[in-house]
Amino acid sequence: MRIGFCVPQFGTAAAHVDDTMRFAAGAEERGAASLWTGDRLLAAVDPRVGYGGGPGIPPEFDAAHDPLALLTAAAAVTTRVQLGTSTLNAPWYPAALLARHALTLDRISGGRLLLGLGTGWSPEEYDAVGVPMHERGARLDEFLDVASAWWHDEPVQVDGRFATIAPAHVRVKPHGIPVYLAGFAERARRRIAERADGFLPVVQPGVADLDAAVNTPWQGLRDAAAEAGRDPSSIGAALRVNPRSTDSTDAIGETLRRVAEQTDVEHAFVDLLYLAGDADTSLDLVSAVLDAAG
Repeated sequence: MRIGFCVPQFGTAAAHVDDTMRFAAGAEERGAASLWTGDRLLAAVDPRVGYGGGPGIPPEFDAAHDPLALLTAAAAVTTRVQLGTSTLNAPWYPAALLARHALTLDRISGGRLLLGLGTGWSPEEYDAVGVPMHERGARLDEFLDVASAWWHDEPVQVDGRFATIAPAHVRVKPHGIPVYLAGFAERARRRIAERADGFLPVVQPGVADLDAAVNTPWQGLRDAAAEAGRDPSSIGAALRVNPRSTDSTDAIGETLRRVAEQTDVEHAFVDLLYLAGDADTSLDLVSAVLDAAG
């Protein structure tokens, strides 16, 4: 199984963003298979919706950096690792600009981008970017339309609800960007089955019910893909492992071994958000987790 890691991006690590390239190069040298970033714009002081259904937002999200900018920096100093977003909140961005940005990053990296998309959960973030939150699903759908045209068609033409692209030349195309989607609601699951290359399940060390978190929903998505006329084997998965501050590297490694033994997942990545606040500690954890996972 390929094992990747999130780039130090949030919280204390945000103050050391100049270490991004050193971390990326060091993680690749230590054997990481991929590098990942998330997408947080701000942390509301009095949020209308808390993180994960809780009452507030973790202090680690008080500071954050741009996900695609960090992956561009990582691309500049690596040659092998895949570069992924988990997840980029696509409805925040004008679809044509995001399609172009992703295309550029894919070209710079030699075709190493995996674009993981979601819709977020914070009303205050939607307010800040001037996008109505109730439109988030429709805007994600339209981004998929625009991206497909931008990356494959010549000329490009889209007549959408939120944007219109008159017939236009976009002659630079990506190497082939896989798009993975997050989400648990019925509409999100249908979107994955019908339109995505894969999905983004999540587990925590020590409490992971892999059948509930991975195997059952994955089979459901494959069944739905077959009903939509797609090859069910075309629905992949990239599994995020979210350790808590109290989780040891042995516990993380044990979870990764269980994933390899009990699921068909071939690619997992570990978020070090609650375990490290700088590049040096993060790199030490990369080595320790890879050793623990065997």
